Amino acid sequence: MAIDLTSFDKAPRLLFSIPLAPLQGSRFQPTGFPGLGAATFETPKGTNLLVESAQSMANRLELCCWDPEKNDLVAPLQGLSHVRVTRKGKFFTDTVLEAHRINSPYLLEGSDKSFFNLLKEKLGGLEAGPIDRKRLAEVLLELDAGSLIHGAFLAKKELAGGRLRVARALSAFIEADGVRVAPSGGVKNDHVNPSGDTKKGFGNVPFARDEYTAEKITLYVNLDLGQLRGYGLGPDAVRLLTLLALYKLRRLVDGSLRLRTACDLRVATAELAATAPAGFALPAEEALAGELQSAIARLGKQMRVSEVVYDDELKRGADEGQDDAADADGDE
Repeated sequence: MAIDLTSFDKAPRLLFSIPLAPLQGSRFQPTGFPGLGAATFETPKGTNLLVESAQSMANRLELCCWDPEKNDLVAPLQGLSHVRVTRKGKFFTDTVLEAHRINSPYLLEGSDKSFFNLLKEKLGGLEAGPIDRKRLAEVLLELDAGSLIHGAFLAKKELAGGRLRVARALSAFIEADGVRVAPSGGVKNDHVNPSGDTKKGFGNVPFARDEYTAEKITLYVNLDLGQLRGYGLGPDAVRLLTLLALYKLRRLVDGSLRLRTACDLRVATAELAATAPAGFALPAEEALAGELQSAIARLGKQMRVSEVVYDDELKRGADEGQDDAADADGDE
């Protein structure tokens, strides 16, 4: 039986609020941001914490669709458009893995200009006047369907003056309510030379560590159904993109939610029911996989898997040697 998505036809959003809990114990490690640390914030009910940002969750949702052993999309998604990058005849990266996806420098900044020229050809004529959003959506569907889910920003001035943007349609983030700091610490022991030069890695080094406990941890998910319909790609494409978003979410919650070394979470409910539209429950992975294969087959002629060669020298940045305190989030 086909998955019934008719309740989405006039709904503006598909919303989930999924309760999570630490897999073991009560403590968990939040994400950290440069110059900020843990992202706590005050609400009328107390102190809350951003456990995982929307940028990081977008990357995790993409990885749910990737087979690292085969360096390819998982089997149910074969035929979905994306761009592979090879280097010296071997797999190098893919738009599914790139933080900026179709705007990746490995697609647009290398000596191989085939993909860049293809974009210029397909998006030509958009340099002046309002952006033809339907045309942009058609090109993204053909070349990198994930960009219609996770957003795109083609910043190159040669491409419509750097004005080609698509907002993220699928957003997710994790927040914790009523958090409290759980301080701890330890010592890096040097049993050979406890009083050695710590600047060079010798000696005993004590350290402090802050983890958190929470009254509630929630994974929030928002799929902008109006945006998917607004692409103007037709009902088959809307169904494909909707099923793809649902499949990503199902793979995420059924898989490992170990976000960091000391942040291993689990879903704390049996049934994943949407908060809107009311009454919709997240289908099982097997059902979604079968529907996706059919949806991809119906749109097969409108999508392609492209390949770019990046054999350029991998140059180091000007800040080589400086400490990198970047957050684990990938920007889009």
